[in-house]
Amino acid sequence: MPAAARRTLVLGGARSGKSAHAEGLLPAGAAMRYLATGRRRPDDPEWSARIDAHQARRPASWQTVETGDLAGELGRATDASVLVDDLATWLTGVLDDTGGWDGGAAELAVAGAQVDALVRAVGGCSTRLVLVSAEVGLGVIPATRAGRLFRDELGALNARLAEVCDEVLLLVAGIPLRLR
Repeated sequence: MPAAARRTLVLGGARSGKSAHAEGLLPAGAAMRYLATGRRRPDDPEWSARIDAHQARRPASWQTVETGDLAGELGRATDASVLVDDLATWLTGVLDDTGGWDGGAAELAVAGAQVDALVRAVGGCSTRLVLVSAEVGLGVIPATRAGRLFRDELGALNARLAEVCDEVLLLVAGIPLRLR
């Protein structure tokens, strides 16, 4: 990592190792706020098992905050480093909460305002920040409207965040590639 990097965006596909790599960018003993965006679903034990595996991997000294209010949490950032995992599940929650899956202009405007607030908060964050997000632009075009909407919105979010981050990494098969 370059000495001047304060904000890092870690991108990767499913099971690419992006979360574990992002966690490894921060010292295990350092003060850390882990902003977890995955929402538990009582009817999905496999998803809960994934969340549990992520939690078990984290050092006990890390403070975990389960939240969908990333902009607000980044505005409350202290001297502790911050890791956000991950932006794809955050965006899914935003689209769920705003009714944005239908693609209506009003709903997407509300979701867009939350995206704008997040990008501003990341750009203004003065503490060490590592963001994790799925790279969705390398695959086939999704067959469903909702799939295409998600791919397009997450791709646009990733591009906007890359503009305000000092460092951007792409994980492929567990290998980090420095894009910036």
